[in-house]
Amino acid sequence: MITSVLVANRGEIACRVFRTCRELGIATVAVFSDADADALHVRQADTAVRLPGAAPADTYLRGDLIVKAALAAGAGAVHPGYGFLSENAEFAQAVLDAGLVWIGPPPAAIEAMASKTRAKELMGAAGVPLLAPVDPGSATEADLPLLLKAAAGGGGRGMRVVRQLSYLKAELAAASAEAASAFGDGEVFAEPYVEHGRHVEVQILADAYGTVWALGTRDCSLQRRHQKVIEESPAPGLPAELLTGLAEAAVAAARTVEYRGAGTVEFLVSPQGSPYFLEMNTRLQVEHPVTEEVFGLDLVALQVSVAEGAPLPPEPPEPYGHAVEARLYAEDPSRDWAPQTGVLHKLSVEVEVEVEVEVEGVRPRSGTPQDAVRLRIDTGYGPGDRIGPHYDALLAKVVAWAPTRAEALRRLGHALLRARIHGPGTNRELLVRSLTHPDVLGGHPDTGFYERHLDALTAPAAGEDERHAAVAAALADSAARREAATVPARLGGWRNLASQPHRKTYGEHEISYRVTRDGILVEDDAVRVVSLSERLVRLEVDGVTRDFHVSAYGDEVNGDKANGDKANGDHVYVDTAHGSYRLLAHPRFTDPSATTAPGSLLAPMPGTVVRIADGLAEGDHVTAGQPILWLEAMKMEHRVAAPTSGTLTALHAAPGRQVELGALLAVVVTDPAPEDQPS
Repeated sequence: MITSVLVANRGEIACRVFRTCRELGIATVAVFSDADADALHVRQADTAVRLPGAAPADTYLRGDLIVKAALAAGAGAVHPGYGFLSENAEFAQAVLDAGLVWIGPPPAAIEAMASKTRAKELMGAAGVPLLAPVDPGSATEADLPLLLKAAAGGGGRGMRVVRQLSYLKAELAAASAEAASAFGDGEVFAEPYVEHGRHVEVQILADAYGTVWALGTRDCSLQRRHQKVIEESPAPGLPAELLTGLAEAAVAAARTVEYRGAGTVEFLVSPQGSPYFLEMNTRLQVEHPVTEEVFGLDLVALQVSVAEGAPLPPEPPEPYGHAVEARLYAEDPSRDWAPQTGVLHKLSVEVEVEVEVEVEGVRPRSGTPQDAVRLRIDTGYGPGDRIGPHYDALLAKVVAWAPTRAEALRRLGHALLRARIHGPGTNRELLVRSLTHPDVLGGHPDTGFYERHLDALTAPAAGEDERHAAVAAALADSAARREAATVPARLGGWRNLASQPHRKTYGEHEISYRVTRDGILVEDDAVRVVSLSERLVRLEVDGVTRDFHVSAYGDEVNGDKANGDKANGDHVYVDTAHGSYRLLAHPRFTDPSATTAPGSLLAPMPGTVVRIADGLAEGDHVTAGQPILWLEAMKMEHRVAAPTSGTLTALHAAPGRQVELGALLAVVVTDPAPEDQPS
């Protein structure tokens, strides 16, 4: 029997596994990098072991150190979570060789599915339908579009869609370089890219006695840059015959490699309803909560049970209802989705009706009526935690379950809309708009959804709502600066006495108001101040009274700017019943040090320089848009291109160098205009 588990991971998944261990009466051991010394998963564990360093290659990818940590802490078993070493057969074998229990599939099964190309060969021999591979060296226009994929790893890294044959060679090289950097294996293969296809996967669970469960389907088609954004279970609108075929193919895949434990078999379903095997993930998936909610299961508890040698019941429980998960990421849509860092001051979501919680890994489940709409939040961060540049940008997973799909979508969208998220910028607005989009509501998701709709989904909101939030922020700031007694609780009967207007700028909105003998007068005929305090401003807008909850954090300026995180400083957060706003409070005077020379190429995010463009050196001529270098931040590579055509006069970046947000990477002196050139 397992009595102590080390989780060879961090963040949200480590906290998720620890919750189940606590419920089972199992002691927990965390490992942590120097960057994670105060992380939530460390605080929640019974014991923690330091892995010196910050980079994943020095810490969470060091299987030898993790095995030593398990032995030193007296752990009897290792759970790999997802990512990092979770699909590393050598690590799994090292755990077993050390006399520890491996809470995962056999190393041989991991090895068999480690390479997508080898996995496809195995699945083809087992009769599982496949897309025919394409030799990139002999591809023609008739083969387009093509999808290039890394043979190892996952998460969208090393993946490219090629629509023009002339781009194939360059995209192959880029995909191979990214795959080699991410997985240590540059092998890339090509297959037909299925337009408007659906990403449908089957959760499987197998024991050592021949029982294999197929736990329904999940639809993960809503992806941006091959990264899953919204997932749901069951996959909507699939005919019974197709569902049966997917389940049978998933079970066949598991039996082919003598699988044990939890795993996922992923398929691409064409618009015509033809399924094709993509890959098998030999671990727990990020999106496993939607399956848990629909089947009423704890997959981590079942992983532990199978690892202890217990048999599964012959059949799984019957599914009921519908669950939808949204991934809340710290990223800035206005800056090409650059990952965001800084302090997460507050993350609270309405978990049950009329109950708001500060989220530190909340998972309400037991004691709720079967038909009660419920929410679940899985996160690896608590209030005051810092989001750094070393790991992925996932803040939390918010999951809604309801008896019907429509109810689950509505509840999740409402919860995200009303959530209070104070800290780095997030993709919250994208999630809310996606959940209410007609294509999603109609049950017709496909992998091209964001390619078609992303611009509309991220366009600035119409109307004056943000401006009214800026008014509230300005008034709350005024209240905070004045003695409480000088601002009456209720304001009315205005007399416009002469006074100098006060002006404050939040985001793109300049707000002007006057302090009169009877209160504050906003220079906007549509807005009347009903009451105000430092935290709550009540405005009447066009005859409708609305509440604005305002939050500002004094440590944000001093803390984040001191750490080079200028993008997250001086923000004010305004929450309303109809949306939330993160507004940059502009200073009255510009900081001279904030200016940069023309042509300066600044780091768009904190990260590590992965590589410089081949052959590029100071003095070279570059063209606008030409790649200069690649940064890695939060497990994703980001290309940094020349802002203009000209001469590269300085190149300060070097592979392996850590850079902060706004660091000077290079300087490009713009080519002179034709009329300025000497004749």
